[in-house]
Amino acid sequence: MIPKSIVFYFILIIGFTNVTHAQFGFSHEIGVIAGPVAFQSDYGQRHDLSTNAGNTGYGIGLIHYINFSYTAECNCYTPETYFNDHFKLRSELSYNKSELDHFGQWVEGKNSLAKEQLRAMHGSTSVTNIGMQLEFFPWSIRDFTATIQSWGPFISLGGQFSFYNAKAYSTMGPLGTPLTTFPKYLTPTDDRPYGFSTEGGNVWSIVSSVGTRYKLAPLSDLMVDFRLQYYFSDWVDGLKPNPTYYKENKANDWLVWFNVGYIYYLQ
Repeated sequence: MIPKSIVFYFILIIGFTNVTHAQFGFSHEIGVIAGPVAFQSDYGQRHDLSTNAGNTGYGIGLIHYINFSYTAECNCYTPETYFNDHFKLRSELSYNKSELDHFGQWVEGKNSLAKEQLRAMHGSTSVTNIGMQLEFFPWSIRDFTATIQSWGPFISLGGQFSFYNAKAYSTMGPLGTPLTTFPKYLTPTDDRPYGFSTEGGNVWSIVSSVGTRYKLAPLSDLMVDFRLQYYFSDWVDGLKPNPTYYKENKANDWLVWFNVGYIYYLQ
């Protein structure tokens, strides 16, 4: 479930943009997005196709734009500047969930206790995000808005605040003993007694996207969007082997999200 505080902050953002609209006359757009997520974490083998294909999930979201090039109050364009014609401000409330398992060479081949422990270890993470991105359209937003069946490519950069809930368990029994847990996840870290956790938490992240819009009708667009999201924590997936001893797991968690969206222009 989405935390009430996250929903409250998103409502504040929408309220702020409405005040902005009242003061400066910008127009607004709303939309929905959904698509598959590939979570890059401490589960599985780095740069392994089976890991990338297996540790996947889904994401959904609500999005809101401030359109600087047009004002609905007078049904007219704003004064033409480069910024107004090439940038939009996007706010977002989104949710993604991924199922996580160990894949790759460390679970394949001749059987052993270590491989059994890794194969029996499973996890998941669900993340609720709220934040903003500034989108840059290299082609004119005015020309795109006025032309049905036109394309509007963009790139974006922004930040998000996230609430995550991670789970880790083993079908061999409770984690935390040498009989059920791979040794690297028994080693204490700087902030927790083991290299695994079932605790939730909050984290900031950087988000960057590349995508395009397609003009369906005067007041509606389709959108495809390819996103990279980098979290400033290695606990989002519920695993963090001690980086002092396990250099291969020193990177923080991140994800790739390909989504399709529908956007409607408010008047």
